Amino acid sequence: MSRAGRNPAEYAVPEGVIGLAGPVERPAPGALPLRGDLAHIALAGTHLAAHYVIPHIRTLGPAGTGLRLAPRADAEVFATLAPGSRFELLDIAGEWVWGCPGPQGPAGWCPAADLAPAEGAPAPDAPPEG
Repeated sequence: MSRAGRNPAEYAVPEGVIGLAGPVERPAPGALPLRGDLAHIALAGTHLAAHYVIPHIRTLGPAGTGLRLAPRADAEVFATLAPGSRFELLDIAGEWVWGCPGPQGPAGWCPAADLAPAEGAPAPDAPPEG
């Protein structure tokens, strides 16, 4: 992913040694932006993940979205996010994106088409420039 839409002042890589002081209770699936392979950078120091991601800040489109635990149309929607609300994009898998409204969660998958166009991106049906 490009750096577009990122606000490094909002989320930055923590300085110094990051470590956990002891056992941490595993949150329910979808409760936090935390998976076995990656987590939101704001969770570094409190939850263990293989990789931490600084999110790309996006906005949901006019229909809002439903979050799912799996990137499939037949997966149950467990949370609904309002149109125009903030979406912190953490991962992309084809036509699906994984993210959250903030590091407090919830986090899940939604269709990439549910996001408003990224700032500076051409509209989907705009003719190519040139």
